[in-house]
Amino acid sequence: MSPSLPSSDMEAALKRRSDSPTGSVDAVATVEEPTLRHKISHWNARIESLAGLEKRGISRVPPTERHEASTEKYRDMALLWFSTNITANNLAVGLLGPLVFKLGFLDAALCAIFGLILGAAGAAYYSTWGPRSGLRSMVIARFFMGYYPVKIAVVLHVLVTIGYGVIDCIIGGQILSAVSDGSMNVVVGIIIVGFVSGIMAVFGMSIFYWYQRWAWLPQVIALFVLVGSAGPKFNTIIHSQGDPITINANRLSFFSLCLSPPVAWTPTSADFYVYYPEKMPRWITFTMTLTGLVASKTVVYLLGIGLASSTFSNPSLATAYETSSGALIVAGYDGLGGFGKFCGVVVALGEIGNNIPGTYSSALGFQMLARSVERIPRWALACGSAAISTACALGGRNELLEILQNFLALMGYWVTIFLCIALEEHLLFKRNKPFDWTAWSDWRRLPLGIAGFSSFLIGWAGAIVGMDQVWYKGPIGTMIGSRGADLGIWMGCGFTLVVYPPLRAVELGHFGR
Repeated sequence: MSPSLPSSDMEAALKRRSDSPTGSVDAVATVEEPTLRHKISHWNARIESLAGLEKRGISRVPPTERHEASTEKYRDMALLWFSTNITANNLAVGLLGPLVFKLGFLDAALCAIFGLILGAAGAAYYSTWGPRSGLRSMVIARFFMGYYPVKIAVVLHVLVTIGYGVIDCIIGGQILSAVSDGSMNVVVGIIIVGFVSGIMAVFGMSIFYWYQRWAWLPQVIALFVLVGSAGPKFNTIIHSQGDPITINANRLSFFSLCLSPPVAWTPTSADFYVYYPEKMPRWITFTMTLTGLVASKTVVYLLGIGLASSTFSNPSLATAYETSSGALIVAGYDGLGGFGKFCGVVVALGEIGNNIPGTYSSALGFQMLARSVERIPRWALACGSAAISTACALGGRNELLEILQNFLALMGYWVTIFLCIALEEHLLFKRNKPFDWTAWSDWRRLPLGIAGFSSFLIGWAGAIVGMDQVWYKGPIGTMIGSRGADLGIWMGCGFTLVVYPPLRAVELGHFGR
């Protein structure tokens, strides 16, 4: 017996059957598919009607739908990046200077600060395209690399955001486990961080801005309590180890590593400014973004370097570090009793703020991979992104330091190569020519991307021969010092800057776009 249908659907089906040459009952079955689609659309409409949930995906925000600029909006730009980055995962980057690269306190501090300033400047520059275009970061990239070639960069972008989500979940889980003296498994902490950040990413921009407007305050308090508690144990007199060439190689490697986390925000930085007015001054966007990134990362990088230095002279902290970097952070609160544990919980929950923008942006990246995926609601893809990063964190929770060290440098390679292409296209070929932002979804009106894609691949070739990683050492990277130096970013940028202008000139000459 066929399944029962509503009377109106049955009448329509019978009519189609009577009109059919064969009178086949197959016509009756076809009404089930649109009914299923109708149910899905109905549930999606109900979810998108929730108060505060952002419906928009990668489509352009026209100037008529932008918000008015104000001092409060400018403040929110800086607070967004400050709150997002004053977190424990960035503190873990600072640990690598003394512990992995064998740098002294002063050497590590100087490399960290100047590296993060340079990386933050790249992300701040790219963020200025958000208000001008009303487009998401990787949609803007179509104007630099073409509609189809940019999908390669989009795949890497999704890997970046999910990868950082993995790191956020692991560190948050480690800290919560250490605070509970092991009574809470790391797995539980990972799930908490992944779930809460996923919920906020699902709701989107409004709740994210509201959360970041206040989330920085408890983080700052907890971290400055850590400074007061662990600061007297910092060993600021340790010196860099190795011969002069090896020390310089390690300085460059750590400088490049500290550059990678802030510059990795580049493919995300414009996503959060699409509702700002089109005529907003670029210098304001640049300055607010740069301020938020530099101020936050300076605090946590230096704190991480200080904690790492303390392990050279404090056996209890060295033992804690052998457990995990999260355990080392919690050990910094020793002597404060229950208040110290509470501060540890605050620091762990700060990973949520760092994870939200990446989860949000990865959903937008998925929409760019294919038009069929673009039709999937943003909130559903955000759920999927959160689930993937949480699952990967559960699987990789025992190898955090190696994951962190390898992952950060790799991400810096492709983002800096892409930035070189965007800068040269802007300054050399589009300096006095406006972009037609309405062409964002029409590949016929966008650059073919031959020059951009070719330069991207050539830049990667430079990065490969210059990199110095645990899993691969390029022939040029191994030539410096006894341990080698990571020249991947610099070789990649150098190759790209040289080849893009002539390739783009030829492309414009032959195709005109």
